[in-house]
Amino acid sequence: METEWIIRIFRPEDTEVWNRLVAESRQGTLLHIRGYMDYHSDRFKDCSLIAYRKGKPTALLPANIDNEGILRSHQGLTYGGWLTPFSHFDGSDMLRLFDAWTSWCKENQIREIIYKSTPHIYHRIPAQEDMYALFRFGATIETVNLSTVIDMRENPGFNTLQKRHLKKASMLNPWIKETSDASEFMPIIKECLRSRHDATPVHTEAELQILKDRFPHGIRMFLAGIGSEPEAAVCIYNTNSVAHCQYIATSESGREKGTLTYLMHHLIYEVFSENRYFDFGTSNEDAGRILNSGLIHQKTGLGGRGVAYQIFRLNL
Repeated sequence: METEWIIRIFRPEDTEVWNRLVAESRQGTLLHIRGYMDYHSDRFKDCSLIAYRKGKPTALLPANIDNEGILRSHQGLTYGGWLTPFSHFDGSDMLRLFDAWTSWCKENQIREIIYKSTPHIYHRIPAQEDMYALFRFGATIETVNLSTVIDMRENPGFNTLQKRHLKKASMLNPWIKETSDASEFMPIIKECLRSRHDATPVHTEAELQILKDRFPHGIRMFLAGIGSEPEAAVCIYNTNSVAHCQYIATSESGREKGTLTYLMHHLIYEVFSENRYFDFGTSNEDAGRILNSGLIHQKTGLGGRGVAYQIFRLNL
């Protein structure tokens, strides 16, 4: 009898099929389009998978394999488990898919999987069958990062402190600018990460420019200032119904003047007001074990509430 599910490794000639399935899936976003995934192909050994049901490509797993032979939900992406179709797919189908997938992994000497589930806010319709399958197959939670998200249908608004920051900045004649030039945007990001977190951006300036050029409507960069120099910067990934803050930064002078609050107000209530969710991003370090309480307090003050980004470990 023909096996219902067949697992195959993605090949470059599958790109058109892959991108079509992302667009037709319940939880695919621009992060899963090959033009986004492949910009850093030199950093990761791609091992993305296509699941065929009765010979037809049906589901996708963005993934890479590391030097230890561990299959990982793609490390260059914030999230991305199995991407599944809108119809003719339920929890039983996911269990059968997991059975075929884990069998394929064992046949290919893969004994461990690190799996990043896609947070529910990115789902076009409910799509958590993978969470049930992970439970049934004995997966354990590896990491939980806490993001802060506004549900725009039930937005509690700014707290008293952020309202004061907004009022202060509004009286100082601030300006806001959207830019398509990463070289104009990245300096304030680099300096903020260096001075406050001793860190560097995930993307180089050149990489961000490539992605902006490939996804001009999905990736948007904003600057704000009081005076001639930018004092706050936010990069938004506009995916499905979510406006996700990929980068948030402010200078010391911008922090004192409330420039970032002014920019956030503009983005939340004007530019992305029609989105279902506004995601400020996670506030964690050390694989979720450290929570930056000051950062999450600031995001909560802007109206956000908690959404978990979960990563699982599955031993085979």
